[in-house]
Amino acid sequence: MKKEGTIVVVDDNRSMLTAIEILLNGIFEKVVTLGSPNRLLSTLREVKADVLLLDMNFSSGINSGNEGLYWLSEVKKADPSIEVVLFTAYADIDLAVKAMQRGAADFVVKPWNNAKLVATLQAALALRKSRSEAKQLGDIKRSFSPERTSESSMFWGTSPAMQRLRTLVEKVADTDANILITGENGTGKEMLAREIHRLSGRKDELIVTVDLGAIPESLFESELFGHVKGAFTDARTDRAGKFEAASNGTLFLDEIGNLPYHQQAKLLTAIQSRSIVRVGSNSPIPVDIRLISATNRDLNRMVAAGEFREDLLYRINTIHIELPPLSQRTEDIVPLAQIFLKRYAAKYGKPCADFDNDAQAKMLGHDWAGNIRELQHTVEKAVIMADSDRITADELLISRREANDSKPAIAVSTLEEMERTMIADAMHRHEGNLSAVAAQLGVTRQTLYNKIKKYNL
Repeated sequence: MKKEGTIVVVDDNRSMLTAIEILLNGIFEKVVTLGSPNRLLSTLREVKADVLLLDMNFSSGINSGNEGLYWLSEVKKADPSIEVVLFTAYADIDLAVKAMQRGAADFVVKPWNNAKLVATLQAALALRKSRSEAKQLGDIKRSFSPERTSESSMFWGTSPAMQRLRTLVEKVADTDANILITGENGTGKEMLAREIHRLSGRKDELIVTVDLGAIPESLFESELFGHVKGAFTDARTDRAGKFEAASNGTLFLDEIGNLPYHQQAKLLTAIQSRSIVRVGSNSPIPVDIRLISATNRDLNRMVAAGEFREDLLYRINTIHIELPPLSQRTEDIVPLAQIFLKRYAAKYGKPCADFDNDAQAKMLGHDWAGNIRELQHTVEKAVIMADSDRITADELLISRREANDSKPAIAVSTLEEMERTMIADAMHRHEGNLSAVAAQLGVTRQTLYNKIKKYNL
């Protein structure tokens, strides 16, 4: 049996301490004994105790148990998470009730039965771990709490393509079907995932987002499935992963096309079994998630090339939603720009209220290879540069692709080539300042590093 946890034992009987230490050394990873409670609080801090076995009487001739109750209260004030089991030579049920009311996990009567004592202390350790994990999971869920919303931030627009997509979303959102969202960079895949979650029966729970393109390979399993203490060098405590954090809610796996082939099998296993196994553990933990995935890559082509598992594609692709590029929904360009204008005018305290006719014509004549994300950044820069209440064409700092007749002679033939071109243009524009490039493209620095490596830029 694997030894785990740290226990501190306090008793004034030295021979009893020795016997207990021998008994518990085979159970706990660390056993610390004290002959008196004088250094108890400092010892608990130093050794990071999980369980305390505390005698109730230390002064000669006093058997009231009040000393034990006093130190129980002091320990709980110092660290409420430590589970305390009280030791007494007197089977006083009233004292036991009083101790439990003050936070004791259990009560053991001397002389003890070895099996009963071990079972009681193991139960206290399990309670400590369970409460610790519940608190940690609660902290993780609270960290995602801003992602809860009852209001839609999705802009559907008036284009026929988006209206057809809206009809499809309203049909499938309230099911638990796995959904794959595809589309070019910047088309709003994450926003659509949030809208699906908002319309689902899980809307009161969390949607947890994972950027698979930003997770280092060495941390993939730990981030998604969690780990137990000691699983690797820095695993100092048990930790829940994103699957557990999203349980009863929605898990959104962004950039799933960037997941290395050897890790796809691990993800498939978790999706199929509806359970995960933390790194360093053998115990499956059931999870109840609604899975939404997204990518800008052609997964069918990747399957044919042996770069993506066909069985995983079937699992994540119960419903496929293709987001159209902004160039296919030109009637939505100006309304979207006006939404961004209002947002950034408020953010920067500018009086901007609209775009003049030339500015609108300039936006409609641009190809928007970066889609909604490029439009958003363009409007933000225009608001910063604006001198009046109407954005002019000159204040729209659109890149050299701005006119349809200025497109390169050789069209970008794949999403990957388009992405590479966008990153290269941004790096040139910002003279290699990767923070500025990441900000313009709306990605994390880690994702940008991965893309630079991928495209040999």
